[in-house]
Amino acid sequence: MFPFFLCCISYTLWWLTGFSAIESDGGLSEKKAQLGNINLVPSFDKESCLSRYEASLYRKESPFKQSSYLDYRLQRYEDLHRRCGPFTRSYNLTLDKLKSGDRSDGEVSGCRYVIWLNSNGDLGNRMLSLASAFLYALLTNRFLLVELGVDMADLFCEPFPNTTWFLPPEFPLNSHFNEQSLLRNSGNPMVAYRHVVRDSSDQQKLFFCEDSQVLLEETPWLILKADSFFLPSLFSVSSFKQELQMLFPEKDTAFHFLSQYLFHPTNVVWGLITRYYNAYLAKADQRIGIYIGVSESGNEQFQHLIDQILACGTRHKLLPEVDKQRNLPSSQVLNRKSKAVFISSSSPGYFKSIRDVYWENPTVMGEIISVHKPSYKDYQKTPRNMESKRAWAEIYLLSCSDALVVTGLWSSLVEVAHGLGGLKPWVLNKAENGTAHEPYCVKARSIEPCSQATLFHGCKD
Repeated sequence: MFPFFLCCISYTLWWLTGFSAIESDGGLSEKKAQLGNINLVPSFDKESCLSRYEASLYRKESPFKQSSYLDYRLQRYEDLHRRCGPFTRSYNLTLDKLKSGDRSDGEVSGCRYVIWLNSNGDLGNRMLSLASAFLYALLTNRFLLVELGVDMADLFCEPFPNTTWFLPPEFPLNSHFNEQSLLRNSGNPMVAYRHVVRDSSDQQKLFFCEDSQVLLEETPWLILKADSFFLPSLFSVSSFKQELQMLFPEKDTAFHFLSQYLFHPTNVVWGLITRYYNAYLAKADQRIGIYIGVSESGNEQFQHLIDQILACGTRHKLLPEVDKQRNLPSSQVLNRKSKAVFISSSSPGYFKSIRDVYWENPTVMGEIISVHKPSYKDYQKTPRNMESKRAWAEIYLLSCSDALVVTGLWSSLVEVAHGLGGLKPWVLNKAENGTAHEPYCVKARSIEPCSQATLFHGCKD
């Protein structure tokens, strides 16, 4: 077992120089329709995926600018999807070669594929690993095919025009996806299998070595099973570095732009998001998201954590101070500014305690505070389809915050939320001897998921 290297790569090792982005011929297939960095194409039916067109109404404009070179490369990728997608002539030709196991003669389609397998992780980890797989496909000019899974089509709109990214059910190797030894030793030169997981073996981490990538270049079908955010490890592959620098001149925006491009909630999920947002969050002058991850022994430090969250919030002017000596705010300092606090936690006690603080006591400056929590259920431990939809809705709502406070016990859900929203969260420091002291929290280094993780390189350049 080796360190959790797949999560993050140190941003200090990324390039110190920027890149003047290459101008594309008009960007993607259609103008961005005043939706910030989200790209739209004419073939999409607005009514079939409202979130693709309405996202900018629920989130402030991103402070980050997507490079025109990324626009250009995404347009090229969309062209690849149209040419190599399921049931096209190129796809059928490459599939016939896979069945025969012989690529020595006959016509070659020019299409190569990477198949992302669902590794049964929670929703957040699936999104993190899928975004990583998409970037790998973009870098290697492969067509990404996604294992359908039990709920993928119910959660996300199709991201590409005129084609699907889902692997057809009749794909010939479907029955072998759980038989790793068969895939590794099949002897078929048309297919390769890689297992990219947390705490994987030394042999598996060699996926990120240059020599391994060279060996995969001529393999038409790559089956990739991943359960975590391995995107930062792609920056350690020497042959990818120049392209990555061109794609992402601001080096920690990769997941931010890719997630906004790939993950559009279906209309069912979008309904959950917009109804909640409009009912509880829309009218506030500022929206504060709070994620509270709770360990099994978390109840022992319950009140300490509440105090620390409030201290962090008031110290950085995210939450207002309360005056426990007065029943009503002074008319001289009355402030009508409103704040909506959105709490995500599997334990309802934190929501109730923070809500009661602002219900039972006036704020010093008279701010209007509302505290909300959408559900008391633990989404990640409930496999039912509706719970996945609610979990995705909660991720999205957190990403719409103006500021985000998270406990040190993170989850993949909050990592997706702050990456998607382009937010640097305030992270609570671990209490010593059960008591928190200044500084109660610190600002994360990056908007990128796993920005707090320890550096580990799989290979040397």
